[in-house]
Amino acid sequence: MRILIHENYQQLSKWTAYYIANKIKEFNPTPEKPFVLGLPTGSSPIGTYTELIELVKQDRLSFKNVVTFNMDEYVGIPKDHPQSYHYFMDKHLFNYIDIPRENINILNGNAADLEKECYDYEKKIERMEGINLFLGGIGPDGHIAFNEPGSSLKSKTRIKTLTFDTIIANSRFFDNDTRKVPKTALTVGVDTVMQAEEVIIIINGYNKARALQKVVEEGINHMWTVSVLQLHPKGIIVCDEDATLELKVKTLKYYKDIEKEELMRKPELSE
Repeated sequence: MRILIHENYQQLSKWTAYYIANKIKEFNPTPEKPFVLGLPTGSSPIGTYTELIELVKQDRLSFKNVVTFNMDEYVGIPKDHPQSYHYFMDKHLFNYIDIPRENINILNGNAADLEKECYDYEKKIERMEGINLFLGGIGPDGHIAFNEPGSSLKSKTRIKTLTFDTIIANSRFFDNDTRKVPKTALTVGVDTVMQAEEVIIIINGYNKARALQKVVEEGINHMWTVSVLQLHPKGIIVCDEDATLELKVKTLKYYKDIEKEELMRKPELSE
């Protein structure tokens, strides 16, 4: 597992965007063989999305032959609701890049049969021959997507009841009223993410420091679901200095030393 510790959120966002852009360009996707990209919502990826949009505007990157699968969606709110993840993705990425609408996949929280919706989502990923790169963020409790503490590390896309902690945390997006927050969501599973060829997890801010410490310095634990990244052959954590506040000094120095050359290199696109 690689850990790249950047000075701040802006630097980690740019590095992550350029890493993704280079992976797409090196893959040289076609309509018959698109690059398959897994995407998250939340505050963590917004900087990365902003950088990707800028690359598209500069005609240095194209999403025409990219297929995306988002991690999750609330159950029971309209797609055009300001807090739906359909709305979020349009607002922060899709409305500003050249991706065909038919290439965008987001779980439908209003499907007539939610279990079938989850099953079909997994099957569609399989038909695409899996996800090439899955980008993710985490919550302060180390959960990925809506795979909250206690989730099975072999879980697949499914319906998930949200914990009271998550409902309280998300109430800030719903007029600080917990009654307005959906109580269930559809989410890819931990194993859905881990089956991707590569996984990049963004961890930023001091409020994620305990989660980073648990994920890096302790063992695999279903109470910190993203800790399973330790088992992935191509797992990367991209973090800022604030997120490292609870790491041991020796751990911090080790990862800074082995990634020193990469961190000093200016982000560039391959031609």
